[in-house]
Amino acid sequence: MPEGKTRPGSPGTIRRELGTLRAALQYCHSEGYLLSAPPVTLPEKPPAKERWLTRAEVARLLWAAWRGRRTQHLARFILVALYSGTCKDAVLRLAYMPNTRGGWIDTEHGLMFRRAESERVTNKRQPPARLPDRLLAHLRRWERMGLRFPVEYQGALCGDIKTGWATITVDAGMSDVTPHTLRHTAITWTMQRGATAWDAAGFFGASVQMIERVYGHHHPDHQQSAREAIGRRG
Repeated sequence: MPEGKTRPGSPGTIRRELGTLRAALQYCHSEGYLLSAPPVTLPEKPPAKERWLTRAEVARLLWAAWRGRRTQHLARFILVALYSGTCKDAVLRLAYMPNTRGGWIDTEHGLMFRRAESERVTNKRQPPARLPDRLLAHLRRWERMGLRFPVEYQGALCGDIKTGWATITVDAGMSDVTPHTLRHTAITWTMQRGATAWDAAGFFGASVQMIERVYGHHHPDHQQSAREAIGRRG
């Protein structure tokens, strides 16, 4: 992909944006701004993505980010997104103190608050999370360095990472990887290491049903009793 170019929107992104457009048109119709709401046809919902990263792939991605002159902030983004399983927009709005724009990191108590203080609770769950020791050590070091935001660019919040992300994924030979792949990887690794679906759901802000349906097969005990029963004699 040429430098400075971004990849076209994925089918999932297109479906979400068309859904937003349809909801906006229906709202305008209900408020009397439109005589009728034109129909908006959504494409088929794409299947759940199975792509997740190995530790070697994460290392390649981090190296691609760190060696770039304008992409070093993406190395911090990768670490935060990977070890907290937090979605891209929430990571980019994180600060080191309570604020009205996004969540914040309490490095003293090792907690991440994903929602801004003024942000209302929605169906997109953003629960507080206890930070893993490895990520907390990075966050405390960055704070001591004088950063106001875990992921900042030239001293300010990083509003968009599309161009930089496209650059590092091509450099790392992983052009199929999106920022959301980091969340998918975080949940996959967590299940592979034996976490319960209940704890994983609470940490990542997902439903237990979704964790079991999408990630349950990664758990070392997945279908264990059935496997043992079917192979048992008599």
